[in-house]
Amino acid sequence: MIARWVHNVLQPGHGPARVGVMLAALVGDLLFVETGAGAAGWAFALAAFGLGLLFGLWSPLAAVLVQAGMLALMDVLGLGVVVAIKVMTCVTLFDLAVRRPGRSFAAGAVAVALVMCFNLFGALPAELPSVLFRVAIVVGVPFLLGGYVRMMSEAAERERERVAQRIVASRTAERAAIARELHDLVAHHVSSMVLRVGVARHVLPRDDPRVTATLDDLHASGTAALADLRKLVAILRDPARVGDDPAASIVDPGTLPAALDAVMERGRGNGLDVRAAIDPAVAGLDALRGIAVLRLAQEGLANVAKHAGPAARVWVGVTVGDDRSVHLDIADDGSRGAPGQTAPPGQTAQAGQRRQPGHGLVGMRERVDLLGGHLEVGPAGPGGAGWRLSAMLPEPAA
Repeated sequence: MIARWVHNVLQPGHGPARVGVMLAALVGDLLFVETGAGAAGWAFALAAFGLGLLFGLWSPLAAVLVQAGMLALMDVLGLGVVVAIKVMTCVTLFDLAVRRPGRSFAAGAVAVALVMCFNLFGALPAELPSVLFRVAIVVGVPFLLGGYVRMMSEAAERERERVAQRIVASRTAERAAIARELHDLVAHHVSSMVLRVGVARHVLPRDDPRVTATLDDLHASGTAALADLRKLVAILRDPARVGDDPAASIVDPGTLPAALDAVMERGRGNGLDVRAAIDPAVAGLDALRGIAVLRLAQEGLANVAKHAGPAARVWVGVTVGDDRSVHLDIADDGSRGAPGQTAPPGQTAQAGQRRQPGHGLVGMRERVDLLGGHLEVGPAGPGGAGWRLSAMLPEPAA
């Protein structure tokens, strides 16, 4: 935790935090350690701090070299701010060890070591062990601490990458399992139903045209559902195919107006009085919003047939705004029976019975939320008669 915090502070976006640490170290040293520094010492230390900060914005190595130069100049001028300059030199070396290990740190460490040997040259060779110890402390401690912080930060980054890879692998396995179930179970049964309906179309007598039309519609709907299932299985197995490529999507956006018209016709075939106004501009939608609009329209009409009855009157509007957002509105006229009565087949149901939430509404909300839009579902009027679904899907960010 501490290593990560230190590493974050040393990132380019946290310059003020580094400035605060160095300034606190400088002022604390001048106030409590080198109390006799005087005005000249304060001015020199603050100048070293300012120059180190200025060059540090350009390069951490430049900041170390500036501090090394100020350390040498301090000894020449005989100013008593040794500890303050050494503290700032250690801080800049530590910053360099974290952000620029390798050759950059080696160059900075050699420069600081040479300057310290120059300052202590008069004590050689008698004080050689002491000189080497001081150099090791000033150079070695920042190197070790910086290396530790960098190592911990890299380990944390590797762990985050491993977690992300495990999540991706888990999702891939889950998608593959769903694809297998769809292919082996759902698609198998749908294929069997389509086959049997196809046989029935040829075997049963065609005396009643309503039976023939119903069987033809069942066969067409089943065939379309089977094709969508196969595309869905392919997308689940290879999610990278999802995008604006029409061949990779379940619905080609260019054919979306025709697909919406087919949905309206299927609703009319179920007995609904559907009146639709579809903006031709929906053909220019991206694949994700296109399939969302189609599925919302399908689910909305299915809910009307289920809750309002097959004889309900429905208004459907699909428009594309000037900001390229798409709007879908579906409204029906509600119950035509007397209040409190349950409508028999062929009539509308009670408006109150339509407040029960189901998986369809949850799925619609999830689909809209994924695309950054909003969905409103509720009574169409103050009397509770009729139901309205309104969805808005914004244009995806570039």
